[in-house]
This record gives sequence, structure tokens and C-alpha cells, in this order.
Amino acid sequence: MARKRKSRRDTEEINSSSMADIAFLLLIFFLVTTTIVNEKGVRFVLPKKMEQDKEEVDINQRNMFKVLLNSNNMLLVEGEPLTVEQLKGKTRQFLDNRGRVETLSEAPSKAIVSFKADRGSTFKNYLQVLDELKASYHELRAEYLQLSIDEYLALDPTDAEDNALLAQAKSEYPSTLSEAEPTDFK
Repeated sequence: MARKRKSRRDTEEINSSSMADIAFLLLIFFLVTTTIVNEKGVRFVLPKKMEQDKEEVDINQRNMFKVLLNSNNMLLVEGEPLTVEQLKGKTRQFLDNRGRVETLSEAPSKAIVSFKADRGSTFKNYLQVLDELKASYHELRAEYLQLSIDEYLALDPTDAEDNALLAQAKSEYPSTLSEAEPTDFK
């Protein structure tokens, strides 16, 4: 009897010696060609570190405009509930009072806007309130310079003429926005 001969076929192997080199080259290629988005975030100029000797400053409560944002994202302005949309007008009225109404500031140079948020408030609402407070200063300065708000915001601080206008407006309406550290209101 004849034996059946099993034909054993050798399977060919794929040469994988250069596979590591190819993977490394691809990795390098993607690292070099990928752009990384650099998010700017919110720009703040932090105050300089205070000295140990703290000078007590007596501030007339009439010149303090208190804005509180609670954990439910509701505003309390000068002890009254207010919406974000109403905040800019109320802030402008306080800043530009010039001593006419006894419950509002004596002058724009003496007015202080104090903003405090609860840790439970959302960052979106925190920024909305901050934007409205800053917008009130911008609008008052633009009115003072007899410019539209877009023209005022387009002024270039690196241009000497524009910088002089900005300095003039900022001296009339100095930005005295005080942000307190967020806490848990109880």
C-alpha cells in the first residue's frame, strides 16, 4: 500500500523586522505635523503681593456697589435680586451718579464695584456677570469720548493718539472692579 504523503506546505512569514521602524517614523511624522491648540483663557492682571503692614482704608458705603452671584446663579445687587441683563444699566447708573442720588456713588473716581461669587455658581454665569460689569465701564468711557462702543473698543493702545484718548477716558472712569475670592454662601 502506498502511503499517502501529506504535503506539508511551509507558510511564509511576513518579514516584520522593519515594522518597528515604520511605526516609529509614523509616530514622529504625526507629532511633527500635528498642531496643538493653545487656548488663551481669561486674561487677568493679578495684583502685586501686599506687604505685611495692611493699611486700613475707610470706604464710604455709599461708594460700594456690591454684586453677589449665588450657587443658583442668581444675582443679588445691593441687596436686591437682579437679572444679568439689568446689571449693566444698574452699574452705569451707580458709576455715573456724580452725587445726584444719595444712595449711589459720589463720583466715578470714588466708586468701587465689588463682585463676589459662590463656589457653586457656574463659570459661564461668572464670566457673564464679569463681562457686564466691564461693559458698563466701556460704555461710559465711550460716551465720555463721544464714540460708539465699537469705535471705543477698536482704539489701539499702541497708537499714541488712541492711547491718549484711552488714558483720558480711564482717568474720568477708573476701573475699580474688586473681585473677592469665591466662597460658599451660607
